[in-house]
Amino acid sequence: MIEDAVRAALLEDLGHAGDITSNATIAPNAKAKCVLATRENGILSGIELAEAAFRAIDPKLKFTAKAKDGDRVKAKQVVAQIEGNARAILAAERVALNYLMRMSGIATYTAQFADTIAHTNAKICCTRKTIPGHRAFDKYAVKCGGGSNHRFGLDDAVLIKDNHIAVCGSPAKAVERARAYVGHLVKVEIEVDTLKQFKEVLTAKPDVVLLDNMTNEQLVKAVAQNQKDNGGSVKLEASGNVNIDTVKAISETGVDYISTSKITMASPTLDLGLDIKIK
Repeated sequence: MIEDAVRAALLEDLGHAGDITSNATIAPNAKAKCVLATRENGILSGIELAEAAFRAIDPKLKFTAKAKDGDRVKAKQVVAQIEGNARAILAAERVALNYLMRMSGIATYTAQFADTIAHTNAKICCTRKTIPGHRAFDKYAVKCGGGSNHRFGLDDAVLIKDNHIAVCGSPAKAVERARAYVGHLVKVEIEVDTLKQFKEVLTAKPDVVLLDNMTNEQLVKAVAQNQKDNGGSVKLEASGNVNIDTVKAISETGVDYISTSKITMASPTLDLGLDIKIK
């Protein structure tokens, strides 16, 4: 999967003529040594994809990782060293950096959320709102930052949302139908946006209930109701209006999971750069 994604990214960048600037200005056999270094503090993610980009251009390039995914890195820290053909290094530079900067940005932003709620048992989760074709990398970066993955796709868990309920007729009926369809080995989650709906679906015993856009006061009541009715056996997930300023208070309501698209769709990139020297 990595190789296919990297090849597509390189083709997008190089087109059919290749790097005409480097080809015009640099001798074919020129050698260079360079380092990939951070420009700011953060969490590293994507080093394997960066290496794959350089090796896809020239397998003879020597790539030496100086840090690993999930490491907390400091500004000006060298995370990799590359030696070999100068044209090849420059041809792969942008694709390698794009992967590193985006994935490290997601990991870093996720870590800010995870650190903020570390005093509770709640886990921060990403969603399916990812860049098309890059979901595996986005979700991997979330894990590098200490977050958890929600569903990877539509086929690995049931998540009953408002549109499903509208067609099915009622939340409880939707849970019952889903349970009968997938059996006990697949988790069934249902989204509700009122406490009335929440109490109704508890009787159907889903694995998880997603509490959508509820106030913190409502979340506290839902946690208490779940404890009273099921001993807390149904997991509760809060979603909606989740950001770095609100996540601490949400985590303190007692929910098990907090999901947000912001860690994959609104994370800033982590600034990294390539510094090259003629060998």
